[in-house]
Parts: sequence; C-alpha cells; structure tokens
Amino acid sequence: MKNFIKNNKCPAFKIDLLLPSVRFFIIMEVFGYLAAILIGFTMGLLGGGGSILTIPVLVYLLGVDPLLATSYSLFVVGTCSLVGSFHAFKTKNVDLIAFLYFGIPSLIAVYIIRKFLLPVIPEHIATIGYVELKRGSLLMLLFAVLMITSAFSMIFKKQIPNPGNSVTKKGLLVVQGLLVGCVTGILGAGGGFMIVPSLVLISKLDMKKAVGTSLALMTCSALFGFFISIDNSPIHFKSLFLFTGIALIGIFIGGGILEKIKPDQLKKVFGIFVFSMGLFIIVKELIELL
Repeated sequence: MKNFIKNNKCPAFKIDLLLPSVRFFIIMEVFGYLAAILIGFTMGLLGGGGSILTIPVLVYLLGVDPLLATSYSLFVVGTCSLVGSFHAFKTKNVDLIAFLYFGIPSLIAVYIIRKFLLPVIPEHIATIGYVELKRGSLLMLLFAVLMITSAFSMIFKKQIPNPGNSVTKKGLLVVQGLLVGCVTGILGAGGGFMIVPSLVLISKLDMKKAVGTSLALMTCSALFGFFISIDNSPIHFKSLFLFTGIALIGIFIGGGILEKIKPDQLKKVFGIFVFSMGLFIIVKELIELL
C-alpha cells in the first residue's frame, strides 16, 4: 500500500478514508447473506413471512437496485416455497381446486404487471415542490406499507378456527388471486400472509392445508414472475444462487425446530420486527426525499 501511494503520488489520507468505507460495505454484504438464513428460517417455521424481509435485505444490505430486487425476491421466494411445497404435496396438504381458482388469476395478474407495467414505470415519478419522487423510493415506500400491514396481521390477528375442508365462494377466490398477483408482480413478495387467511376464510381449509396450498401458489406465481422478467433485469446469477442457497438452509433449520416451539408466539415477535423495519424504511426514504 505504501508503494502504491508513493508511485501514484496519492495522498495517504484519501486511502485512509477509502478503507473504512470498503470495510463497511464488506460487513454489510456479510450481514446481508446471513440475513438470508433468517428469511428461510421464518418461511420454514411459519409457512411464509420471510419473503417480506427479502427486498429490504437486498436493497439496504446488498445494495441491489429496488426494481431489480423485486426480481431477485421472486426467485428467492419461489425457490424456498418450492422446497416447502414438496413436503405439502407429499402429505396431501395442497387443495388442488383452491390452487386452480386462486392460482390462475394470480398468474395472469403477475404476467400483466411484470411484462407490461413495471418496464414502463419511469425513473422519475413526480416532483412536488423541491421533492423528487423516484421509482426506487416509490417501490420501497409501497413495500414498507405492505410490511406494516402484514405486521399488524401477525401481531393482532387471532387464531382462525378450522372450519372444514369444503371449497366455497370460488368467485372471491378469483378476486383474491388477482389481488395477490398484483402484490407479487409489483413488489416481489410472495403474499403468503394474504393467501393463508383467504384460503381459510373463503375456501374453508384447515390451517395445514391452507399453508401447504399457499406454498404451492407462491412457488408458481413467484417463479413465473421471475422468469418472465429476466429479459428486463440484469440478473447476477452467482450472487442470486448463493443468497437463495443460504435461505434454503434457513428453511431446513426452521422446519426442524417447528415442533419444539409455539409458532403463534414467534409470529408475534416476528411481526414486531417486521413492523419496526417497515417504519425504518419509511423514515429513511422520507429523509432522503426531503
């Protein structure tokens, strides 16, 4: 390093200022990959929820562009859900009728959003006074609202009683599928926190079958959304595969200890954490805007 400074006549203080920043980014990257374990862990333990952390981890810890992060998140969520849905199919905890009525409209919505809407969203959204609203900030603010909404659902929602196994109100299932597909397409979230209550209340499924069907639905919609948007996204597959592989480790850890703890208690703790992160994102983005 001394020879480099001497030969290039580079002031030593510039190097000294650079090194801490380099160390900072390396530490952030390490934390980002470690956070992937938490993402998989919560999905393995709760049947969902971990996907809500994927976008913030990718954007704030790994420095991924918010729009690109939605594509990365779709792959991570879809792959983790695929692993979880294997067990659900094996144990016959996937309701095929609900899967079709919910899943097909969801895929249609994902296709329209990822193929036609997102590519035409401009980098500059609007200017309000001295404040310039950019695409990345808008996506992160929308995602923060989604996080806070899901957090309230996890913290305050009471246990839903098992109402049986008959599939009813197929029209409502179609509407719910379209709504979840829009969320998945725009924000890169699997929407498991929306799917499970819908399947229990509308399709009258028990919780195990609702979770299994939700994982199967998230697998299809998330991976479908990822593959139809590859052409519009500069995917760095090596980093994406590494991040996803670490998340899969978390899934097996979460699934392994599922029987040893009470998921409802953990869900509330996780909900508080998600709520805090949602508030953090809103404050951070508003400060940058102002």
